[in-house]
Amino acid sequence: MGLQSLVLESSESLRTTGFSFLTWTNAWKALDALGIGDSLRQQHIKLQGLVAVSMPSGVTTAQMSFKASGKCGEHEVRCVRRKLLLETLVRELPPGTVRFGSKVVSIEEAGNLKLVHLADGSILKAKVLIGSDGVNSVVAKWLGLQTPTFMPRWAIRGFTEFSDSSHGFPPEFLQYFGDGFRSGFLPCDKKTIYWFFTYSPSPQVNSWVEKCKEQSEAHLKECVLSKLGNVPQEVLNVVKNSKLNSVFSSPLRLRWPGHVLWGNICKGNVCLAGDALHPMTPDLAQGACSSLEDGVILARCLGESFMKKPIGILKEEEYNRIKRGLEKYTKDRRWRSIELITASYFQGSIQQSAGKPMNYLRDRMSMIMAEMLLKKADFDCGKLFIP
Repeated sequence: MGLQSLVLESSESLRTTGFSFLTWTNAWKALDALGIGDSLRQQHIKLQGLVAVSMPSGVTTAQMSFKASGKCGEHEVRCVRRKLLLETLVRELPPGTVRFGSKVVSIEEAGNLKLVHLADGSILKAKVLIGSDGVNSVVAKWLGLQTPTFMPRWAIRGFTEFSDSSHGFPPEFLQYFGDGFRSGFLPCDKKTIYWFFTYSPSPQVNSWVEKCKEQSEAHLKECVLSKLGNVPQEVLNVVKNSKLNSVFSSPLRLRWPGHVLWGNICKGNVCLAGDALHPMTPDLAQGACSSLEDGVILARCLGESFMKKPIGILKEEEYNRIKRGLEKYTKDRRWRSIELITASYFQGSIQQSAGKPMNYLRDRMSMIMAEMLLKKADFDCGKLFIP
């Protein structure tokens, strides 16, 4: 958009830890708007459909082709490696855009400017401050938003690379539902698979959770293998072959929809984006996708605000244009965020149900829940333009 910007990264280098993002159609529209979609497509296979299996019966409760997905039309779904996504994004930025080792500790107002205080003692002046600093956002705290809530659910995530040969999995999103847990296996390319295992407390798994949540990576793998049950051997091998440094466990968090509805997610020339705005459970796989939407829509709103540049320092007229641009962005993203947080929460509550009555309901609703994934991905953030 021609706007000079600075990304403050608290890490000393590009953080390529973590594994993969399931990128739905809405994410690819955002990546295409940024001009990097084709580059990432060449490195990741396109998933052709979704298969959901109820355990321990092994009965397929939902099967859907992304090529024939009803009212939403054909969908593009790929499992994109986080490392490749970040490296591709950074390559497209002008040199010096990302400032590493820049941990923000506080924010101060100075007229229409914002003073950003860093841990190294330096102070930066900003015409616009965008808090895209995750669930522990310093900017969200400055705006007065409540801290995201820890859910009574945990996720174990892993990544398996088959160096000698192809993994042999079909290009599908494979899910298994059990009594109080859900697992998924997604091929990124011909040699790598991302997998996850999410679980929620219940009388059946409480003791198991206590044994596993503080254990090492090796014990985490053993716990997952013990709970998957009678799945095909090739699925078990994916977990078994994960390197120990490629498995980790973390609690799930979300920002309650009411806090997004009534809280300050924008104030003057300050706003939020990404997980700082809408931390959600991973059940719709829309956290990263909606963050990409945020970026495109925010860039467009700010670009319109800066089309007329004042002479000299920040003028009141420009500040008001910035404020209106961010309010426009906020109006758009507030309801989209509320919708995704709410839908993801209820989707996860049903999918990770425990007990025969809830499991029966889950199996009967599995096709409806699969269609919800496609419906929420049927969103277009629009194009970018050069003013």
